[in-house]
Amino acid sequence: MKRILASSLATLIATSVVMAETKPAAPAATDAAKAPAAPAAPSKFKPLVESLDLKDGDTLVFLGDSITHQCLYTQYIEDFFYTRYPNVHIHFHNSGVGGDRAKDALTRFDEDVAAYKPKYVTILLGMNDGSYKDFDKAIFDTYQQDMTSLLDKIAGLGATAIPMTPTMFDTRAKRLIGKTQEPRDTYYNGVLSLYGTWLREQAETRGLGFVDMWSPLNDLTMATRKKTPDFTMIPDGVHPAAAGQAVMAVAMLEDIVPRSQCTQIMIDEKAGKLTPTAGGGKISDFNGSDSGVSFTFAADKLPWVLPPDAADGYKLTHAGHHYSNEKVSVRGLKPGKYEFKIDGQTIGTYTAGQLGFGVELEENQKTPEYQQALKVALLNQQRNNEAYHPLRDQYSQLKGKRRDLAKIAESDLQYAAKKAEFDQWYTGQKAKVAELLAKAQDFEGQIYQANQPATHKYEFTPAPEAPTAAKK
Repeated sequence: MKRILASSLATLIATSVVMAETKPAAPAATDAAKAPAAPAAPSKFKPLVESLDLKDGDTLVFLGDSITHQCLYTQYIEDFFYTRYPNVHIHFHNSGVGGDRAKDALTRFDEDVAAYKPKYVTILLGMNDGSYKDFDKAIFDTYQQDMTSLLDKIAGLGATAIPMTPTMFDTRAKRLIGKTQEPRDTYYNGVLSLYGTWLREQAETRGLGFVDMWSPLNDLTMATRKKTPDFTMIPDGVHPAAAGQAVMAVAMLEDIVPRSQCTQIMIDEKAGKLTPTAGGGKISDFNGSDSGVSFTFAADKLPWVLPPDAADGYKLTHAGHHYSNEKVSVRGLKPGKYEFKIDGQTIGTYTAGQLGFGVELEENQKTPEYQQALKVALLNQQRNNEAYHPLRDQYSQLKGKRRDLAKIAESDLQYAAKKAEFDQWYTGQKAKVAELLAKAQDFEGQIYQANQPATHKYEFTPAPEAPTAAKK
């Protein structure tokens, strides 16, 4: 998916800068450590990471706030890798906690990121870091300092960080539910664009990957509102629903995931006879003439299919065509209509001209490949709902418990008792986390059994003629 309105990000960045320059200056931070150090000028600029290079056994960690805690865009990216690379066992760890800022991610970094020895760590933070208000220099300085520390810690693991811009703050959605707060709602989406632009500069300076989440959500929303003024993908203004999270997943595919087609089957006349070729799989047992074709096909991968609740976002981004193209073309058939069957099941009826041009199958729900990929997606949805979302809830509780304990000074008479109470709870929390991780691992094993492509028989035969009405 290419950016629909390429200039929108730059426009709002400029707006944010103007706001920062024209409003009264915030008081300077008294603590010198609050001011982030300017990056040293490199003698040679590093290239940006073009795409993820995940091998068998590698781990990808999704670090973030409540939008990651939702376990949706992360789930859809997992679905892509499960279906596109069924024989590459990749481990995914969701490390999102509702309400988190960069400093919160630093607090839990060792146990919730480093412990998994990731090769890559995506970072989706910033929505909370800006404090839901007009641009504030002191708040922005704190964000820069904490995010810089986070990027340094990821580099210290030998992992590659993939910073991602904050997502869209949808002011209109707030108005639709009658929860506007001015002047915040007028400015905050622009403030987030400024935070995202700073992140992009960090990615360029450090030679990291980078994903623009902000632009696709804003651009597609604006384009759709030309016809549907009350359209939103973010019902509460902050948390994208499943459709919006599908757009986010597509943004990741666009910016940081290797491009690859699913399968391509071509039957064409060569040296006077029909000859098959295939990409993404192997054809065998081929029989073909100008009156019909049959063969077996063993695919290497499955189409990228998402759960039904993400269908609107999938369609809005044309995700099937762009990121899961599964096409079959049959040329050299006599004019007429042909019935297309897979394993004896009718997939559709097409003219010889349509088959010659090519038929895309990735969104045809009748194909066994689609049904198998949907099974994988639903199994992964179950993995996230029953294991990973409860796991993230455990870390959300941990953050609250730590904050409560931090409010009590160590000299306080109640501190020892409260600390003992926390330690007991924390021991139980670790046991629950281990139990949920084991459950997630079990689901992962089931997924890597369910995602193995099978061999299917394809047939193209003349379609039965429709019965004509009897003459009186």
